[in-house]
Amino acid sequence: MHRLILTVPLFLLTGTAFAAGTESETPPTPTETTVECAEGTVWDEDAKECVAPQESSLDDDALYDAARELAYAGRYDEAIATIRAMSDPESDRALTYLGFAYRKSGRVEEGMSYYQAALDQNPDNILARSYMGQSYAELGDMDAALAQLQEIKVRGGRETWAYLSLKNAIRNGKGYSY
Repeated sequence: MHRLILTVPLFLLTGTAFAAGTESETPPTPTETTVECAEGTVWDEDAKECVAPQESSLDDDALYDAARELAYAGRYDEAIATIRAMSDPESDRALTYLGFAYRKSGRVEEGMSYYQAALDQNPDNILARSYMGQSYAELGDMDAALAQLQEIKVRGGRETWAYLSLKNAIRNGKGYSY
């Protein structure tokens, strides 16, 4: 008797696959920032208009969300400028997303330096570890990618989007764009 064994990614069974930097399983939903605003501006809900990120009334969380949306839309330089407009652009969260935007724009070495800076501040930043590992997987350095996967696991991140997305990137050699 032969058995058919099906493998299903864990995140499909558990519902714990989160898009990077969020508690959502999906890419960011387009808002006025990517639908209406001209290059170099973001939607300011209070002002009800598109403004330069540094001139907005947006808090760091809203600027982070706008940067994530811009990056997903392939507008990496605008995402970088939006992160830099945060009140603390040197936080490990901001550095992580700067790394992401630089890496996805093709400036991999610069992106890796931001991931490392984020990890220097906070070694438990599993999102930075996931993105760094995804970059290693894309570059074909599976040993380095696996080392980041192990670090995420050791730091309690086994059931997170960070772990599962890196595990999938190691399997297929491709990282995620959100």
